[in-house]
Amino acid sequence: MTSLFLESTWAIPLYGVGGALFSLPWSMGLMRRTGQRPAVYFNIFLMAVAFAHCMLALAGLQDQSPYAFSFDWLHVADLDIAVQFEASEISLGAAALTSFMLLMAQLFGMGYMEKDFSLARLFGLLSFFGGTLAGLALSDSMVFSYALLEMLSLSTYLMVGFWYAQPLVVTAARDAFLIKRVGDVFLLMGVVTLTCYAPGLTFSELANWAVYKPLPPGIATLLALSLIAGPLGSCAQFPLNLWLDEAMEGPSPASILRNSVVVGAGAYLLIKLQPALMLSPFASDFLIIIGSITVVGASLVAIAQTDIKRVLTHSTSAFFGLVFIAVGMQRIDIALFLMLAHGLGKALMFMSCGSIIMNTNCQDITELGGMWSRMPVTTLSFLIGGLGLSGVFPIGMFWTFHRWMAGPSPWWLIALLAFSNCLGLLNSTRVFRLVFLGKPQAKTRRTPESPWPMAVPMVILMVVTLLLPLIAPTWLLSNLSSTEAILPMAVIFASGLIGCAVGVYIPLSRSMSRPLNSSYRFAQDLLAYDFYLEKVYSSTVVALVALSSKLASWVDRYIIDGLVNFVGMVTIFGGQSLRYSASGQSQAYVVTILLGVTILLLTITTWSDLSGEIMRAVQILQSN
Repeated sequence: MTSLFLESTWAIPLYGVGGALFSLPWSMGLMRRTGQRPAVYFNIFLMAVAFAHCMLALAGLQDQSPYAFSFDWLHVADLDIAVQFEASEISLGAAALTSFMLLMAQLFGMGYMEKDFSLARLFGLLSFFGGTLAGLALSDSMVFSYALLEMLSLSTYLMVGFWYAQPLVVTAARDAFLIKRVGDVFLLMGVVTLTCYAPGLTFSELANWAVYKPLPPGIATLLALSLIAGPLGSCAQFPLNLWLDEAMEGPSPASILRNSVVVGAGAYLLIKLQPALMLSPFASDFLIIIGSITVVGASLVAIAQTDIKRVLTHSTSAFFGLVFIAVGMQRIDIALFLMLAHGLGKALMFMSCGSIIMNTNCQDITELGGMWSRMPVTTLSFLIGGLGLSGVFPIGMFWTFHRWMAGPSPWWLIALLAFSNCLGLLNSTRVFRLVFLGKPQAKTRRTPESPWPMAVPMVILMVVTLLLPLIAPTWLLSNLSSTEAILPMAVIFASGLIGCAVGVYIPLSRSMSRPLNSSYRFAQDLLAYDFYLEKVYSSTVVALVALSSKLASWVDRYIIDGLVNFVGMVTIFGGQSLRYSASGQSQAYVVTILLGVTILLLTITTWSDLSGEIMRAVQILQSN
């Protein structure tokens, strides 16, 4: 029976696509009498079926080699493009994770968006998310994966701009879409380049080709950088990290997915492209440098934020910076487990944030407080999610760090992990104190616990996060008896204690959100505004594009259009002038034609003689 589900793995992405199509009549307002609940229930049902299908297919794959299947799509000359899938433990595990997270987000959204007038449109877009992510997880075709990544960008644009009546939301959706386009354009160049060198357009063939068919160093470097650019934008890494912050203008269910699995889609594609990246030693160094810059910068920026969603968003960029470092060090196992542990913990924290926002209509952490006694499930959700990201024994991230440190580890990696863990715990402790502890504020005095559709997925994710070491495959876990990891893990653990202690004892008040001291204010603004990276872009890239567009407009208006208008005016005036010379006598026309032909022949003859004399003169000069 399980083999049937394995052989029909190609149908898993269709569950999400089917849910999106089914939601259209309600989204377009064609179905009014039933309300929008039928679309909600049907999408949740389909996502539950997709998750069950993934788990049954994964069970049928035990002790078997990966199962591959393809569908022919395009045959033109020697170009053969097929939609190819590969069902392996990793791909089916990724599809199961995305389906599970989609199911939890949809259950959460049923309570969070209960009173929204476009509930069916939201669930249709969430299902579209799910179908695209499942297809990307199972795809073995580079061309099809690129198309799915573009569909994911489209769904991101639609989800960020969900409340399209707000001008700020429209701007955020546009900026997020355009920033991601920068990386995707370079990725397309890399995929097209691979068609000229690689024997096929599948990731399986790419891995074999990269071993035996090395490229010249220059071509290999350019190819690797173009392939990195796509995941660079999708994972919100420096310098294409601004879009994820603006994407928080979308609804909380979309934010849950975007910070847990959607951002991970770019990293998953990077892992699949890793054999081609390793053709260039510079690509590995580039991944490590970009990841390190993002880890340090995003961790610092996060502690200066006061919007509860943006606080966690910059933490997402920092964790995926660690994923880039792991891929650059060719530690694919670490990258996969980082994505898994981070996805569960960050989804829990964003569900907690969504619960707070729904009950208080407030996202400013300086205006919240004293909520732990009124919202126990929400409080535990934030606490366990934060612990799941901090490397506390025995939760998932601890095993990730321990496995990473089990072998010889460079000092800079230990320092970077300690720095990230310290600032991450400091930030989580700061938010926890401001939001859940202390005295209740005006907006938190009467906040109830969230309804059951929101509480149930939070409880389920809490259980999964705590039991992750028992659920995860044994090959992802490391041996605790490894002596090489004792000192690095002690340093990382001590850094977490320091961060937690600073977060506990640092004085927090609303006045600190805008200090009076000019030096403190400058430092806070520098971090709060992402090191003024947006202004740097406005002064450089945006200004250059604006200048070039103005120059092109001037050339089009005054040179191209001017030349065309000049020819038209000459034609008009010539016609008007010739009109008065028309006598109606045929002999006059014959004389005019003869004169014109004579002048033309004389011109051609003279030019021919002149060009001949010039050529003879050149030959004489060359002979001398």
